Amino acid sequence: MARTIPSKDTDFNETQSVITTKTKPNVDAWQIDRTWYSENVISHQLIWEESWAAYLDPNTRTKLITFNKNLARKNYEPSLAKLIGILKSNPFVTPSDLAEMGIATGKGGGGGRNPAPDTYPDYDVDTSIMRRLGIHFFNHGSKSHAKPHGIHGAEIKWAKLAVPPVDVEELLNSSFDTRSPFTLDFLESERGETVWFCLRWENTTGEKGPWSELIKAIIP
Repeated sequence: MARTIPSKDTDFNETQSVITTKTKPNVDAWQIDRTWYSENVISHQLIWEESWAAYLDPNTRTKLITFNKNLARKNYEPSLAKLIGILKSNPFVTPSDLAEMGIATGKGGGGGRNPAPDTYPDYDVDTSIMRRLGIHFFNHGSKSHAKPHGIHGAEIKWAKLAVPPVDVEELLNSSFDTRSPFTLDFLESERGETVWFCLRWENTTGEKGPWSELIKAIIP
C-alpha cells in the first residue's frame, strides 16, 4: 500500500509535487474550493519549495536554513493531509486518479483504516561503542521490543545542544528508522558533547503519534 505522507523530506517533496501537479488543473472539475486550495495548499507549497531548494545546497546550508525548511514542512503538512482526505472522499476523483497520485484508498483486504498512533516510544541509549550512540526504541510501557501493530517505524529528532531544549522544535535534525536500534556516528572531536533526543511513532499510512520525553546522552 502506498504511503501517503512519507517521513523523509526527499520523499515528502516528491509526494507533494505529484499530488499538487495532478490536482491543480482539476480543482474545478473535482469541485475543490479554489480559495481554500490557494490559501492553504499553494501558499504553503511555495514556501516549502523555496526553503527546500535552499536546504539542498550543502555549501550554503545553515542552521537557519534547516530551521526554515523544517518549519515550512510543519506548516504545509496539515494542509496536504487535509487535501488528501478531500481527494479520497471526493466522488469526482476516480480510483485511477488516486493511484496516479500514490494515494491509498484503504479499501479492500486491509481490515479497515489503520488508526494514528496513540502512544509513543520509550528508548535506551547505548554508549558502549566509542563515537557512536545507539538508540534502542520500543513501545511505551511494553516489555517487548517489537513495534506496535500497524507501526512503520519511529521518527527521531536530535541535536547537539549545550543547553537543555524546551521544545522538540529545537531538535533540528530529523531521521526515520523502521527497525531498532537507530545509530549515530560522530567525529573524535565531538566526544563529550551532549545530544538530545525525542521520538514518535509513524504508522504505515504516514500518520504520526505523540512525541516521547526528551532525553540526553553524552557522545562516548
